[in-house]
This record gives sequence, C-alpha cells and structure tokens, in this order.
Amino acid sequence: MRIRTPRHPVLWVLASAAVCALAAARRLRTVEVTGDSMLPGLRPGDWLIVHTGARPAPGAVVVAEHPERRDLLIVKRVTHRSGDGWWLESDNQRARGRRDSWDFGPVPETLIKGCVLLRYWPFPPVSPSKSR
Repeated sequence: MRIRTPRHPVLWVLASAAVCALAAARRLRTVEVTGDSMLPGLRPGDWLIVHTGARPAPGAVVVAEHPERRDLLIVKRVTHRSGDGWWLESDNQRARGRRDSWDFGPVPETLIKGCVLLRYWPFPPVSPSKSR
C-alpha cells in the first residue's frame, strides 16, 4: 500500500472550503438591521448572518416575518414559547415605532425564518493597545 499526498494540498483545501461554503450558503442568509428596536446590541446598518430553518430557543435573536405585514422581516429576541407560538421582544422597548409580541402577540413557528448567527458588518472598532 502506498500513501500518496495531493500534488497541490492548498488547492484541495480551497476546493473543500468552497464546496462547504456552497452547501452552507443554501442555509445562510444576510439581513440588514433597520430601526432602533434592538439597541444597544444591534444598530441600524448592522448586517447579520442568519441560519435559516434553525430552531429558536429563549434568548436567541431571530429573523421572522411580521405577523401583520408578511412583506416585512423583523429582528427580535425570543423570550419564551406559548401555545400559539414564540414570544418575540425588542431589546429596546423605548424605540420609536417599536412593534413586537406586546403588540401583535405570539408569532407562529412558520413565520420564524431563522436564528442570527453573527453580525459581520460593520467590523467592531479596534481599540488601540496601551503601551506600558
């Protein structure tokens, strides 16, 4: 038996990564935050990566269709599950125009599009290191 190494291992790694990224892309989506309802954690202009089809859990930030305006996506925090669906709340209850489950009630699971994995833009500010 002979063990052979690939001629171009870097190319194999890149090709494997590309295949994995393409597979994941079917389940990942990007959304932009608008409005102040999720301050201070999420700000208008933040871009998020959302894992579509992921099951929500209390404490998770999710993207859902607005129950009263299906053409509108909302970003909210899951607080709990009731018999009729998920209770979604804004982090900033004082935001102007804020609408969440306090206004429209629990959101059916079918309207939950996915869970937020991370904020990728803008990059967090880098603080200068202190010299000693």
